[in-house]
Amino acid sequence: MSHVVLLGDSIFDNAPYVPDRPPVIEQVRRGLPTGWKATLVAVDGHTVEDMAVQLPRIPADATHLVMSIGGNNALMASGLLGEPAATVGDALATLAVAIGEFRDSYIQMLAQVRERGLPVSVCTIYDAIPTLEVAARAALTGFNDVITRAAFTAGIPLIDLRVICTHPDDYSPLSPIEPSVVGGAKIADVICRLLTSHDFATGRTTIWV
Repeated sequence: MSHVVLLGDSIFDNAPYVPDRPPVIEQVRRGLPTGWKATLVAVDGHTVEDMAVQLPRIPADATHLVMSIGGNNALMASGLLGEPAATVGDALATLAVAIGEFRDSYIQMLAQVRERGLPVSVCTIYDAIPTLEVAARAALTGFNDVITRAAFTAGIPLIDLRVICTHPDDYSPLSPIEPSVVGGAKIADVICRLLTSHDFATGRTTIWV
């Protein structure tokens, strides 16, 4: 039996934001073919650094890992956008420090996840959140660059949530940074197509949308 485990944050652990509707994990279970099962290990609010808590919870019979993490790291760094700066260059330099710290943490975390010896897929951070300001959307490009480069360096599939969740209806009315049942269905569909179609043995990065 194939067994996918969802790691990360509230992109997957979105049940509180879709009351009485299926969360992402249930949508994945419904979309997978017979012979597959899915387990949720992701935790709402977790950051890249919290992945150390999730790794021991991966079931022993897991065969695939899908991870969406980093959005909360970006959220925690968003306070920098309100800091004064003499020039645009100074502002970018300040942002570059935060992105550099995220890069170090993400690369180290991904290496630890891959030590499990299982096929791994990662997600970018979506940026079409209805309440997201222009400056924050621009800053997210740096965090997503880290994830994209890490995926290509590791030769693992990349699920680009920026292309998948593009409509306001994709976000929960209870919390605009979480996927709604509509957005969750789109994410689950891509996960299921990837798991049943991608040849992980090639060691090549493919982008899934």
